[in-house]
Amino acid sequence: MAGLFRLWALALGLSFACVAAAAQDSAQPGVVQSQILTVEIDRLFAESAYGQRITQMLETEGAEIAAENRRIEAELTAEEKDLTEKRATLSPSDFRALAEAFDQKVQELRREQDTKARALGNLSEERRRQFLSAAEPVLAQLMREAGAAVILDKRTVFLSAGVIDITDTAIARIDAAIGDGAPSGEAPAAQE
Repeated sequence: MAGLFRLWALALGLSFACVAAAAQDSAQPGVVQSQILTVEIDRLFAESAYGQRITQMLETEGAEIAAENRRIEAELTAEEKDLTEKRATLSPSDFRALAEAFDQKVQELRREQDTKARALGNLSEERRRQFLSAAEPVLAQLMREAGAAVILDKRTVFLSAGVIDITDTAIARIDAAIGDGAPSGEAPAAQE
């Protein structure tokens, strides 16, 4: 019985060795051979040329909205001070009408600025989806080269060997394939 077990273990070891050798023969240089790969999606976006261009564009637009908010706040503060100073010279009904008009103006400006901020957040999400769509063929090619069946977002993996993380390779290949993703003829730093 022990001899049969040893023979079975030897056959099993040889078959694993043959599979490993075949996998190494089809291996691409620099690409790990594994059925499961991981990638850090946030880093993939943040460190790619495409993601950096989008992040810069969003930061610029966000700064413009913040500057506009500060300007509006200063104007409203001055208008409120002026309204407060006029209170002594106005009848209560006239002051109330001006105060209500001012309050409506403040509420409308707040809604407009909130809408702009939400639109910027939605644009950020839309651009991330576009990036992942553009990056998908590159990731699929890496998956084929690795002989992988799946690529998982590293955030969803409890524990893994670092060797199956393809984020650095994916960033390099995505940059080579799609660059910063700017439409042709658009300057890299131009806003969308």
